[in-house]
Amino acid sequence: MNRVAVYTGTFDPLTLGHVDIIRRAARLADRLIVGVSTNSLKSPLFTLDQRVASLRREVATIASHIDVQEFAGLAVAFAQTVGAQFVVRGLRSGTDLDYESAMAAMNGTMTPQIDTVFLVAAPAFAPIASSLVKDVARGGGSIEHFVPAAVAAEIRAHTR
Repeated sequence: MNRVAVYTGTFDPLTLGHVDIIRRAARLADRLIVGVSTNSLKSPLFTLDQRVASLRREVATIASHIDVQEFAGLAVAFAQTVGAQFVVRGLRSGTDLDYESAMAAMNGTMTPQIDTVFLVAAPAFAPIASSLVKDVARGGGSIEHFVPAAVAAEIRAHTR
């Protein structure tokens, strides 16, 4: 069986928490597709192309069966388009669980053939949120414990 999984997000910026979920999801699937999208409710630091390039660079060191693609629209529709059997979602807290559970239920109603798998964040990565990383960087704080080194350099270049 060829297990295809999708992990989607804006990844603005890519955090160590995202990388951890990608690494763990890659062990569960024969092919992992990381879908990068835009979110009209968020103000991006990086363009879509920059985020895709950053992700491709970082996942190249994890596994060869990980593919990074941009997409627009519903994540579950993207998952269906690429033939995924399941969508991976990372959970940092109970708040994430509440939101993601509702989303999984709606997705399951729209596409019952695609399951949602929740991966709980490793304790070291649970407090990391992309929005907080951007806030710390804009305030001149150290972000090296929250994002890959190359991403930290990219963020510093954008927040000067």
